[in-house]
Amino acid sequence: MSAEATNPEAAPTDVAVRRRGRARIDLRRLGRAALLNATAGPAPRDRLPDAISHVAEAHRAHHPEADLTVLGRAYVLAESSHRGQFRKSGEPYITHPLAVTLILAELGAETTTLTASLLHDTVEDTEVTLDQVRREFGDEVAYLVDGVTKVEKIDYGAAAEPETFRKMLVATGSDVRVMSIKLADRLHNMRTLGVMRPEKQARIAKVTRDVLIPLAERLGVQALKTELEDLVFAILHPEEYETTRALIEDNPGAADELGAVAEQVTAVLREAGIGAEVLVRPRHFVSVHRVRLKRGELRGCDFGRLLVLVAEDADCYAVLGELHTCFTPVISEFKDFIAAPKFNLYQSLHTAIAAPDGAVAEVLIRTHRMHKVAEAGVVALGNPHVGQEPDGPLQGSDDGERVDPTRPGWLSRLLDWQQSAPDPDTFWTSLRADLAEDDEITVFRADGSTPGTISLPAGASCVDAAYAQHGEAAHACLGARVNGRLAPLSTVLGDGDTVQLLLAQDAVSGPSPEWLDHARTPAARIAITGWLQAHPESAAPPAAPTDPRPQPSAPADRRPGAELHADLDGEPPAVVRPAGCCTPVPPDEITGFRVRGGSVTVHRTRCSAVDAMRGLGREPVTVRWGDTAQGQVTLLAESFGRPGLLADLTEAIAACGAAVVSANVEPPSEQRVRHTYTLHLPDVAGLAALMKAMRDVPGVYDVSRARHARGLG
Repeated sequence: MSAEATNPEAAPTDVAVRRRGRARIDLRRLGRAALLNATAGPAPRDRLPDAISHVAEAHRAHHPEADLTVLGRAYVLAESSHRGQFRKSGEPYITHPLAVTLILAELGAETTTLTASLLHDTVEDTEVTLDQVRREFGDEVAYLVDGVTKVEKIDYGAAAEPETFRKMLVATGSDVRVMSIKLADRLHNMRTLGVMRPEKQARIAKVTRDVLIPLAERLGVQALKTELEDLVFAILHPEEYETTRALIEDNPGAADELGAVAEQVTAVLREAGIGAEVLVRPRHFVSVHRVRLKRGELRGCDFGRLLVLVAEDADCYAVLGELHTCFTPVISEFKDFIAAPKFNLYQSLHTAIAAPDGAVAEVLIRTHRMHKVAEAGVVALGNPHVGQEPDGPLQGSDDGERVDPTRPGWLSRLLDWQQSAPDPDTFWTSLRADLAEDDEITVFRADGSTPGTISLPAGASCVDAAYAQHGEAAHACLGARVNGRLAPLSTVLGDGDTVQLLLAQDAVSGPSPEWLDHARTPAARIAITGWLQAHPESAAPPAAPTDPRPQPSAPADRRPGAELHADLDGEPPAVVRPAGCCTPVPPDEITGFRVRGGSVTVHRTRCSAVDAMRGLGREPVTVRWGDTAQGQVTLLAESFGRPGLLADLTEAIAACGAAVVSANVEPPSEQRVRHTYTLHLPDVAGLAALMKAMRDVPGVYDVSRARHARGLG
């Protein structure tokens, strides 16, 4: 973390300006040093070239005993091989690998990673061969350089070659340092993107947003992720960026307000005898923008957060106790990511406190070691081929998320399900969908033999939990108990839920095609699809649970104004109901498929499940809307909580001519509110306009058809 980012006296705008200024100064300094080195001849063997003195200084700050000789040799080879090459900005090309290496050195990367970083473009762009790298620097450096070279050839856009990307991720799973170098490479390219044409800037920024920023998040490299977010924000959303920049500049006293709270916290902890460092962490631009959307008008403390660093895990909870005793805590803001780390190795306590003057400040509490991992993620965890440090915070866990400290749980799961993907296109589609997920939940396993946690995307169901925990053995899942109560596999899990999966002890028929309606994760969808393709003759789901109580079942859609009809040999089906995946409403074109008990599930004709069913050899059933069918639909609106939101949403619905049949507003969770509306539309052709009008209500960030609604919602 940069020094200015921890300085309580620095305003947020100063941090951003200094960071950009430092990047330009470093680039000029690197260029001058490289040119001087090129004309002055090789440095004496006992002295490093001047151009990498700043890299050596940053490296020694994290690794005081590091042998810098190999860095000097790598620089000499890189500089001589790139000599005569220039970047579009006009600087000598060697400034790029130097800048990438400096980024990694500041994050705490070990010597081998820095050596490979200096050489990462030599095999691709110069006469240097991989065998030469191997002879001079060893197999490990050669492996990393080769991995980065392959990653450089990948097109991350919509036309990306799926098999190439899959191979790259497999290589990343074997050694995450490959992707660490790539992320630092992209950050430096984004910093210098101003020399490109605007359309090329936008294309690169979109790829960075859609693929590389989510990868940085999942690998825990927050320091890179946040700067990439700001750079992408400035290119793709220039107006919002300027509004945010002006908002920060118009509040120069924000750091002072946070600094005053920091002094109070320091005094409280000192009096309690807790050794702690209290720092002010200004928010980056995208973070300020998100908080503004969430809270509306911002106060001084909203422009940053307090960071409390302590020595031991126990000290984190001691700090929390003092803060909640001496200040007024905002309980809804409390999160314990130490007891239940996030999927990307992140550990910290989150809380918020109200000072006597009414100012509310968010607080992060973590050890110095946790902070290093929070900022640098897998970069800080070093060589995956050596044991972890004995004092690391990731010891003693058997929950599957932290056994290998250099492989976050997300990456482990990805490597598992990529092996099961039937083809590269399926893998690529699933990966992009997985990367698009912003929120994760943690559920607790109730199985006595294997306690622990499971990380899942928000909206995941018991089906997803079953495959995350049991892999292909989940084909035998009969049901689940959620928070101690028997529940169907379609049940959507919430953060903190306890789940126990019920598996049959003898042979069962396997998963039902309907499970795909409830599967959110690639692991579950790929496993279910694979089983169904291997057993096309089987349409029956697993047997009912042995628990004597009846299972909840999806009700028939028999409400007035929601009439559906189906024909199969002149015999009406027992139940005709809309599918939860696409929730058809009149006058949608519809197709039906017969499922268990003779019932028929109705999909919109263009639903992806229709193609999947046809691909499995399932024969469609002719279905039609009844004469009395009218437009009734259930919509889910997700928003940030604010006064007057419900009234504004209701007004937007009424303005579109829709009538509210029923409505439900869930209690706020982390300032987020979920509204469920069952609506009657006078003209269902206006559904798209209605959903857009609801999305345009300030504070609403998504409106969608409810996935698991009753009836036609």
